[in-house]
Amino acid sequence: MQTPTESAAASPWRVRDFRVLFSATALSQLATNVSYVAVPLVAVTALDASPGQVGALATLSTLAFLFIGLPAGVWVDRMRHRRILIGADLARAVLFSSVPVAWRLDALTLGHLYVVVLLNGCATVFFDVGSQSALPQLVGPAALVRANSAVVSLQAAGNIAGRGAGGGLVQLLTAPAAVVCAAGAYLASALQLFALGRGDDSSRPPHPTRLRAQIAEGVRHVLGDRELRALALTAALTNFGSQLVTTMLPILFVRELHFSAGALGLFGGAGGLGLLLGAWCARPLAGRLGHGRALGLVGLVLAPAGLVMPLIDRGPWLWIAGAAWVLVLFKTGVDNVLGVSLRQRMTPDALLGRMNATFRFLLTGALAVGAAVSGLIGELAGVRVTLWVGGVLLAVNFLPVFLSPVRTRRELPRQRLSVAVSQTVRK
Repeated sequence: MQTPTESAAASPWRVRDFRVLFSATALSQLATNVSYVAVPLVAVTALDASPGQVGALATLSTLAFLFIGLPAGVWVDRMRHRRILIGADLARAVLFSSVPVAWRLDALTLGHLYVVVLLNGCATVFFDVGSQSALPQLVGPAALVRANSAVVSLQAAGNIAGRGAGGGLVQLLTAPAAVVCAAGAYLASALQLFALGRGDDSSRPPHPTRLRAQIAEGVRHVLGDRELRALALTAALTNFGSQLVTTMLPILFVRELHFSAGALGLFGGAGGLGLLLGAWCARPLAGRLGHGRALGLVGLVLAPAGLVMPLIDRGPWLWIAGAAWVLVLFKTGVDNVLGVSLRQRMTPDALLGRMNATFRFLLTGALAVGAAVSGLIGELAGVRVTLWVGGVLLAVNFLPVFLSPVRTRRELPRQRLSVAVSQTVRK
C-alpha cells in the first residue's frame, strides 16, 4: 500500500488507496445491510422458520467475533491487508451466492442458512479488523481523524439507507433475489480492492512467536494501558447499555404502546441520524477542544440523555425520548471517530491487528451478553426495568474516559514503539 505524500496528509481523499478502500467499504456495507434484511426473510418466507430459528440466525452471525476474533488479530498482523480484504469479500460473495442457487434447486435448508451466516461472520471479522488496521498506514497521522470520520459516517449512512434498500429489494425482487444483490455487491467490493496498492506486500517479516503468546500480547497491550483500557471500557458499556435498550424496544413499541412497526423504524432511523451527525462533528470538536477533552466533555454533557429512554410513552414523551436517542447516538458517533483514531495512534503497526481484534472481541461480546441479559431482565422484572438498567449504563458510560488520562489529550499521540513488539517480529 502506498505511503501518503506530504500533500496528501491534510486530507485522506488525496490518497488514492484510501479512495479505493472507501469505495470498496461502501459496497461491502451495502451488501451487509441488504443481507441483514434479506436472509431472515428468506428463512421466514422460503423455509417457514420459527421465531426461535430466526433468532438462532442472528446469534450465529455474531459468534465468529467471540470465537475467532482474537486469533484473527494475530493472523491480520501476520498477513497482507490487501489479500485479507479481497479474500474476505470473495468468501462472502460465494457464501451468499449459494443461497439463491440452493433455493432455485429446491435444496435450501435452515442448516444451509446457519452455515452461511456463521462463515459470513468469520469473513466479516477479517474484513473489519483488516480494514481498521490498514487505514493508519494508508492515510498517515495527519489525516487519520478525517479518514475515520468518513468511514464511520459511511457506516451510519448504511444503517439508515442500506437496510431500507434491502427491504425495497425484497419487496421488488423477493428475498432470495435480494441475496443475489448482496453477493454481487461483495464481489464488486473485492474487484475494487484489486486496485489497492501492494506497498505492504514485502514489508511484513515472519512471526515465529506462538499464536497464544501473540494473542496475549495484544490483550495486554489493550488492557494493560490506562488509556486504551478506558477507551475499551467506555465502548463496552455503550454497547452493553444500547443492547439492553434496543432489544426491548420492539416489545415496548408494538406490544405495550401499540405503535406500528413503522414508528419503531423511524425511532431507529433517528438514532442513525444522530450517529451520522456525531461522526461529522467529531473532527471540528477535536480541533476546538482537543481529542481527549472532546471525548470527555461530550460524554459528560450528552451521556445523561440515556436516562430518558425508560420514559418512552405516548404523546410528548415519545418525541422527547427520540431526541434523547439522537443525543445518545451523537455521542457514540463522536466516540467512534475519536476513540478509534486515538487507539490506532497509540498502537505500533505490528500490533494493529491484535489491538483491533481485542476491541472487536470486547465490544461484540458486550452486544452478545447485553442481548441475553436484556431478555433475562425483561422476563423476570419487565421491560421498563430493563430500560432503566440500560439507560443508567448509557448515562455513566463516559466515566472511564473522563476519569482517565485520555481526557487531558489535546492532540493525537505519536505512534508508539514497543520493545516487546520488536522482539516478536524480528527475524
